[in-house]
Amino acid sequence: MEYLVERIEGHTAILTMNNPPANTWTAESLQALKAKVLALNANKDIYALVLTGQGQKFFSAGADLKLFSDGNKDNAAAMAKHFGEAFETLSQFRGVSIAAINGYAMGGGLEVALACDIRIAETQAVMALPEATVGLLPCAGGTQNLTALVGEGWAKRMILCGERIDATKALGLRLVEEVVETGEALNTAIALAAKVANQSPSSVAACKTLIQAGRTMVRNQALPLERELFVGLFDTEDQAEGVNAFLGKRKADWKNR
Repeated sequence: MEYLVERIEGHTAILTMNNPPANTWTAESLQALKAKVLALNANKDIYALVLTGQGQKFFSAGADLKLFSDGNKDNAAAMAKHFGEAFETLSQFRGVSIAAINGYAMGGGLEVALACDIRIAETQAVMALPEATVGLLPCAGGTQNLTALVGEGWAKRMILCGERIDATKALGLRLVEEVVETGEALNTAIALAAKVANQSPSSVAACKTLIQAGRTMVRNQALPLERELFVGLFDTEDQAEGVNAFLGKRKADWKNR
């Protein structure tokens, strides 16, 4: 089975999680995600990535709990490693990553969306991190990424109290950036991803680094880094192309170098 179906549309790679009925994660699919993101990083023609789930009910239900039913600690450690490596690689994708949440996003299914830069949810989507309900915890960035987006209070409600939230509530909490009608998340995400092609890939990568640095870096360290990366763009062909295209009133022809 091909756990992650890939297709290319313009400068956007579209990855579809494909493990019916609930698009659960396995060791193989997590390794495949990591490998695909690394390959896309090396493909200079790709500026954006869209992630969605196969079918109409699930974005992803996370890990298959049968994997942990025997209480094997070594197996748990291996799966935690696969989850961490895959989702951290996704978070570090040099372009823009967008989650098109087309249904239930539970546990590791929500965590992979949290690892993306932007989240678009369909109106029927339901999101939760219910791991504590079954004696586990979110180990793929959930405790950190959710808190960064919605704040400590709501992160505690969702993780410690097991609260599920619908798309409307998620929008109010800033867990997602947009809510669309059923069946429209993927098209909306692809249209948004296409806008990335208007931006310099070099600038996007530098800006993303700076925005995410705010999670761990204090302001008086981030501000000098901002100026440093600004000057560093003058080593790229895209900097001169962008400025001269604007002055010449023409569309920039990005080289991603």
